Amino acid sequence: MPAPNLFLIGVRDAEAATAFYSDLFEIEPTFISPHYVAFEVAPGVLFALWTGYSEQAVPSTPRTSEVGLMVSGAATAIDEIFTSWVSKGVHVVEEPHDAVFGRTFVITDPDGNLIRVSPVD
Repeated sequence: MPAPNLFLIGVRDAEAATAFYSDLFEIEPTFISPHYVAFEVAPGVLFALWTGYSEQAVPSTPRTSEVGLMVSGAATAIDEIFTSWVSKGVHVVEEPHDAVFGRTFVITDPDGNLIRVSPVD
């Protein structure tokens, strides 16, 4: 059985979301259309933005899943990312803190999608 290889999140404005994620993760999309944008984050693995959920993708809609970024190194590496992202004006949901799995924090994108940074397991 193949492993999951498409991670799709709903956004209201593909162009604005593309700019946000390109800047945040310092990556460029590999495919762009007016309603769907894909970033290849590993060979054969896509992180994609889609406006197909646009009516449900309002920032006030509660989110129960997260986009995750696992970071190698000490807890200070996570704090450095937090400082960098805050300087870009992100909305902070959880300040950096120590959880059972290590140092972590959570922000949202402009559509309210949760983004967690944590250490590599």
